[in-house]
Amino acid sequence: MSTASPYGPQADPGPPGLAAKLLGFCEELRGEGVAVGTSEILDAFAALDQIEWSSEDDFREALASTIAKSQDDRRVFELLFDRYFFRAAEAEAVQRGVTEQGEGEGEAGGDRLDIDELREQIREAMAAGDEDRMRDLARLAIAAFGRAEGSGVVGVDVQRIRRTLGLTAGNQPPAEDGEERPPIDRAQLTGFERHLRRELERDLIERTSTLPPSRPLAELDRALPTSPTQDLAAVHRAVSQMKRRLATLGHEQRGHRKAAAVDVRRTMRASLETGGVPLRLKYKPKRPRRPEIYVLCDVSTSVTSASVFFLSVLHALHDSFRKLRSFVFIERISEVTDVFEHERDFAVVAQRISSEGGVADVSGYTDYGRVWLEFLTEISDELDPRSTVIVLGDARTNGRQPHAEVFAQVAERAGRLFWLNPEPKLYWNYGDSVMAAYERYCDGAFECWTTRHLENFVNVVAGGVPAPE
Repeated sequence: MSTASPYGPQADPGPPGLAAKLLGFCEELRGEGVAVGTSEILDAFAALDQIEWSSEDDFREALASTIAKSQDDRRVFELLFDRYFFRAAEAEAVQRGVTEQGEGEGEAGGDRLDIDELREQIREAMAAGDEDRMRDLARLAIAAFGRAEGSGVVGVDVQRIRRTLGLTAGNQPPAEDGEERPPIDRAQLTGFERHLRRELERDLIERTSTLPPSRPLAELDRALPTSPTQDLAAVHRAVSQMKRRLATLGHEQRGHRKAAAVDVRRTMRASLETGGVPLRLKYKPKRPRRPEIYVLCDVSTSVTSASVFFLSVLHALHDSFRKLRSFVFIERISEVTDVFEHERDFAVVAQRISSEGGVADVSGYTDYGRVWLEFLTEISDELDPRSTVIVLGDARTNGRQPHAEVFAQVAERAGRLFWLNPEPKLYWNYGDSVMAAYERYCDGAFECWTTRHLENFVNVVAGGVPAPE
């Protein structure tokens, strides 16, 4: 019997132990909630018959295409992949040592890589847009500066390493020989920070052997202010106006009008007037369900001051609406409906959300794309044309995937979707703001961080005239 592969010539099967390593990788993915079955594992081995295992990109994509079946699966796959494969660059950095300038001069024949050389290589990689090189240099930088003083919060460590390397956007100081260096734009620096963040996340997972559990703000040494910055009475007045408008959404019909149901009992009673012949049909009255309201509130550092105003809005919404579910988020969502339903004091509400809301796990910085994935997974079966979704946030993703296509699914399933952004419109879509990616799916996007802005939003929703500036 021929043992030739039905797919053609086989690639190098890889070093001894690779098969066991791959099985261990799949087992770890299962432990993190990724559904990896026998068929996926067999597909992965079949794909590796055609792909050179020594090519990192090809190897990664071959496994991802056969194992990861969703965007969420792909995210977990990416985070765990380097825990098992291709840590050669980092191992080399540890072995060689990366030292501060002047330390260890004359040792090992000048083989040691100093901070100036590392900084220069990073500048060159950013200027060339060399993603592979930036990834390897990020690993070198983490090996040198990322572990000894690690804070445990990925976003904080990213900025500490960047400052240690002396990397800033804008014009660069001249080289030692006086030659002018090209400037670094913010997008280039953000790209390198993205590699640092990704490698730090992987390193954290490798050290802890699992994806971290969700953490509240208190564990990130952050807290929400406990005093509202706006007049709560004014916020409540604006929200009560909003209630009158949103309460009519259940009466609105979309698409084809559904025929009213015949009330048989009332029809038969009416037929007694015509000798038992049902000449006049009686219909059951239409009783539209009250609409569900879903509110998602960003409580990250970048919107701390606005978060207090947003929590004031949530406070008022819970007073006005019975069918309301509220969530806070940074890089993952945490439902806080119960907090608002049982606590009326604003200071207590803020303290409980800071200490109980599981809004972070890996980096502690906003990840809107992941928020939409979690939100859609949690409430996808509940959204319908009577639902209204309100997002309170600045749409700043910290360079992560915005997953606008997932947000579009939320908008499609809900009856109305509004976005209240605490930044002036002038700042939308600058830096890491991706407001334009989301705005096209909204029924309205509004600049909002004061009660006057909130009143303007309510007037527009109610079909009135916007409040004057």
